[in-house]
Amino acid sequence: MTGLVIKLAPQERLLINGAVIENGERRSRLAILTPNTRVLRLRDAIRPDTANTPVRRVCYLAQLVLSGDAEAEDVRTHLLRGIEQLSQVFADPDSRALLHTATEGVLRAEPYMTLRALRALLPREARLLAARPA
Repeated sequence: MTGLVIKLAPQERLLINGAVIENGERRSRLAILTPNTRVLRLRDAIRPDTANTPVRRVCYLAQLVLSGDAEAEDVRTHLLRGIEQLSQVFADPDSRALLHTATEGVLRAEPYMTLRALRALLPREARLLAARPA
């Protein structure tokens, strides 16, 4: 069996192609066999009111595409511009590699790839913001 396998906690919710699915009382496993299915764990979702940092704002744009709330073509320029702005701050090789992967995801219209790469920058951003003088 190939495809995406998701392990769900009791009552955990996820978004699959725009439909909210809630797990039952027990832990379970869900296999998504159809390629290019758009899946977003709602516990990992960035809410509009929490998109309050540069990385979170760009992640939120990618998430809108993944959830089907925005078309990839409509958001492409904003995503690429946001990634370019992030590259001005995240200059280390690991971050550059993540930003490159995020850019590739935008160009290939693969929002999951983009979101996954950008979310990996969140802990780094948190450290930078915590170290910032008040």
